[in-house]
Amino acid sequence: MPAIGKHRRNRSRRLTRGLLMAGTGGAALVLPVIAATSASAAQPAAAKAAVTAPAPAEKAAKTYTVVAGDTLSKIAEKQSVSGGWKKLYNDNRRNIGADPSLIRPGLQLTIGAKAAPADRTADTARADRSEKRAVPAVAGKSAPAVKPAAAKTYADNLDGWIRESLDIMAKHGIPGSYEGIHRNVMRESSGNPLAINNWDINAVNGVPSKGLLQVIKPTFDAYHVEGTANDQYDPVANIVAACNYAADRYGSIDNVNGPY
Repeated sequence: MPAIGKHRRNRSRRLTRGLLMAGTGGAALVLPVIAATSASAAQPAAAKAAVTAPAPAEKAAKTYTVVAGDTLSKIAEKQSVSGGWKKLYNDNRRNIGADPSLIRPGLQLTIGAKAAPADRTADTARADRSEKRAVPAVAGKSAPAVKPAAAKTYADNLDGWIRESLDIMAKHGIPGSYEGIHRNVMRESSGNPLAINNWDINAVNGVPSKGLLQVIKPTFDAYHVEGTANDQYDPVANIVAACNYAADRYGSIDNVNGPY
C-alpha cells in the first residue's frame, strides 16, 4: 500500500504555468493555464522621428542713416535690397515724402520692413501755435480773405523743363536729380528739344531717337507718363519718359553716364 504523505512545494511569485484540475467522476481533467506575467507585449521598434530642417530665419530689419551723396538706388544696391530702390522707397515713403530723389543726410531708412511713421508731435504743436497766432477779426470788419496759392509756373527753357519734369516725377515716384537730367540732356541733344538722330541703327530701323534725351518711339510709348504730352518732341514728356525708362533699367537717370 503506498504511503500517504504530503509533499510541500516551494511557491514561486513568478509562476507562469499551473495546472487546473477539474473533477468529473473519478477522472481528472488537467488543463494548462497561462498565468499573466509582468512583462508587457513587445513593442515595435520606434521609428526615427523625421527631422525637419528649420526654415531659414528672415533677415531682421535694420536702420540706415542717409549720408551726403546718397540716392535711393545707391542705398538699395549697397544694402542688397530685394526689389531695388522702389521697394526701399515704398517701405519708407511716409518718412521720405512724395519725392524719392529728395533724401536729406541724417534721414533714417528702414531696410527690410515698413518704416514706422516719424514722430510728428513737434509739427502738430507748431501747427497749433500757428493757429493761435492767426490774426483775429477786428470788430466791425471781416477777417481778411485767404488768397489761394498761385499755380506753379515754369520758364520755357531747359531749366524750366527740367524743374517741371522733376515735379511730375516726384508725383509718380520716379527718381532723378536736376544734375543727372541736365548732364544727360547736354550729352544727348545739347539742350535742343527738336534734336533727331538720322544715322544710327535705330534710324536705319525706322525708329530714330528724338528730343532732349533722344528717346525712340517704342521706348517713349512704353514709359510715357500719364498727364504729359503724347509727343516725343515735347521737352517735359521726353524727359519724364526717359527718366522713367532709366529708373526701370538703371535705377535712376543719375546712374546713366553714356548711351543708354
